[in-house]
Amino acid sequence: MSVDGEQYCDKELHRISFNPKARSIEMTTLTSLVEYIKANIDTMDENMIIHVQSPTKVALYSKLDDEREREFLVEVNAQVPEFRYGRYMDHESFLIALQSKFIDNPDRELLLKFTGTVESGTVSQYGDDGITQKATIKTGIASKGEAIVPNPVKLRPFRTFLEVEQPESAFVFRMQQDGNGGVNCAIFEADGGAWKNAAMRNVKEYLKFELADMPQFTVIS
Repeated sequence: MSVDGEQYCDKELHRISFNPKARSIEMTTLTSLVEYIKANIDTMDENMIIHVQSPTKVALYSKLDDEREREFLVEVNAQVPEFRYGRYMDHESFLIALQSKFIDNPDRELLLKFTGTVESGTVSQYGDDGITQKATIKTGIASKGEAIVPNPVKLRPFRTFLEVEQPESAFVFRMQQDGNGGVNCAIFEADGGAWKNAAMRNVKEYLKFELADMPQFTVIS
């Protein structure tokens, strides 16, 4: 419509152009992304961006085209085991999770030894000042002793892509009595999320190393 010589429209308009984009490919490992790039199967721009978006997500984009748009070619989502941080679980489940979802290190062995020898039904004997806890543990076939619950502990859970080093970070270990007199255990993250920066840095360095001879790929995080 025309008002006072000016042209107006009462609907939102979009310019029609032929600028098709590929549908992104979904992957689960950094190895598959590197292999896809090196195979040179698909035509790509002379400059590409690999964005490490999180410890478990990486995306491959093209540079801006003439219409200021990017092509989203690949999305990589890591498959990592689930662990319930900050939630209590029964003694048996905690021991299994420690062995299957954490990389071996001295503090993991310490927790395994401690939780594996805690005497069930002795929660009433715990002393807790808000920082440390005490528990009755088995020290031999028939002997028992009092031990301080280890805190804080440095652990390396599987939390990012398996191709890179899993960051070590601090955790607070706590125990409590369950309704049947048994022992429940939990670990709480205590590094303020700093492990995420370390993990993303590890992913970035891995990709930069693997694609060192392909400078047209810029890795950012």
